[in-house]
Amino acid sequence: MSETSDQSSVLRFYGGRAASAIPIAFFIFWAVVQSGLLGIGDTSGLIVGILVGLIVGMFFVRGAWKTYADVLFDGMTQRVAATAIVAWLWAGMFAETIQAGGFVDGLVWAADALQVGAALFPAVTFVLAALLATGIGTGYGTAIAFTALVFPAGVALGASPVLLFGAILSGAVFGDNLAPVSDTTIVSAVTQNADIGGVVASRFKYAIVAAVFAFVAYLFAGQAMHGVPIDVGSAGGAGTALGLVHLLSIGVVIVTAVRGRHIVEAISWGIVLSVALNLVLGLAEASAILAFEAPRTSGIVQSLDAVPLFGALVVPVNPGNAAVSGSLYTGAVGFFPLIVLVLLIVAAAQVMQRGGGFEAIQEFLLDRVATTVRSAETTMVLGTAIVNAMITINTAAEIAIAPYIRTLGRRFNINGYRRANILDANTSALGYIFPWGGGLLAGFSAMQRLPEQYEWFTQAMVVNPASVFPFVFHGWFLVAVFLLAAWTGYGREYVSDRASGEVSRV
Repeated sequence: MSETSDQSSVLRFYGGRAASAIPIAFFIFWAVVQSGLLGIGDTSGLIVGILVGLIVGMFFVRGAWKTYADVLFDGMTQRVAATAIVAWLWAGMFAETIQAGGFVDGLVWAADALQVGAALFPAVTFVLAALLATGIGTGYGTAIAFTALVFPAGVALGASPVLLFGAILSGAVFGDNLAPVSDTTIVSAVTQNADIGGVVASRFKYAIVAAVFAFVAYLFAGQAMHGVPIDVGSAGGAGTALGLVHLLSIGVVIVTAVRGRHIVEAISWGIVLSVALNLVLGLAEASAILAFEAPRTSGIVQSLDAVPLFGALVVPVNPGNAAVSGSLYTGAVGFFPLIVLVLLIVAAAQVMQRGGGFEAIQEFLLDRVATTVRSAETTMVLGTAIVNAMITINTAAEIAIAPYIRTLGRRFNINGYRRANILDANTSALGYIFPWGGGLLAGFSAMQRLPEQYEWFTQAMVVNPASVFPFVFHGWFLVAVFLLAAWTGYGREYVSDRASGEVSRV
């Protein structure tokens, strides 16, 4: 805790600083029981878990409970949570709009034409997801888009759902770790006093080694785990090439993001183009994109029939069934439970930070474990893993652990690029591995809507978040690469002048 922090916001607990971890620890226990033991993949159920955890933690507070409540609100207003939420909303609308235009049908057609079968599909998906995530700089957005679009196409071809979901998450890990415009890349560089260009150049050798192993693993696993194709034509679907026109929409998003525009602007242009393509080419009706389902008895509904533009957006329904629908609506609303969950988890992390829990972990690692350069780098890896297990948003986890990484690295004169790479790799990877991780749950939220969108997609094809973690191969290999690098010294460099803000580019 900084000496300049507001002492009125410091939390003290019965049981000491360790008790500040009670809300998060309770939530993790709840998530393991719900998803792992009982097999219930329900984001709303996790919301109840974190709410109960926050209530339990309140009873351990020494002093006024108002301070505890204020800390919760401070946590929920952090920018890192808002950044993830915005990415989910925009990516959700974009993916749903492309989906309404038949992009999944186009992928099924292309896979059949190129003879990309079920065994090869997960490996190809990993590469494509990695390219998209690196281009647009958001692993969360990639997890949402690929789960909504590529996942059903792969399942239709007979690919293993759990392996395919793991491949999507692995691609998201790659992009989050390596993309110059990724928020994790920026935070890791800035907090370790290193330039972003140098950080990206220096971490490529770690990322590509892990990616090669992951690609090979998906090739072998795809051969062993694939099933039989589903006849989506007889189940109400069709494989036509026209939906592939939305590759233009995806390309616009990538190019706009690579040119340095904000991800919100980049995805917004993608949404505009996808809507235009849907309407001009007849891929989807206007009501599939946005519809006001109004009671047919309403006088205004009847009068709108004479107004082509508004009439196309208004769908008469029976009284009592009035609603708003369409890809823009469903793409955003589907993530509301996840948004609430993340806000509460970030609030719980703020409790642990103000209560000294993170500080206690860092002091233990600094004083008891990190005694040599090798052990120091190993504890950097393990420390980021511990924090990321508690904070599901990888950028928030980076911010929480970054001061410890900087302090420990400077103690042993470790290069700023090396520190940034250790910080970023593990928070990027583990955020998509833990069943309660934000990246994994973002993809899972998109997956939960698939049974409603495809007649052939059954509830049994929805992957339990607790079952996918062994198959996020790139995430595991990335952590393993940095553990080996810490033990062997691979890629290790030192800073010749501690006072200098510049370090030589690797």
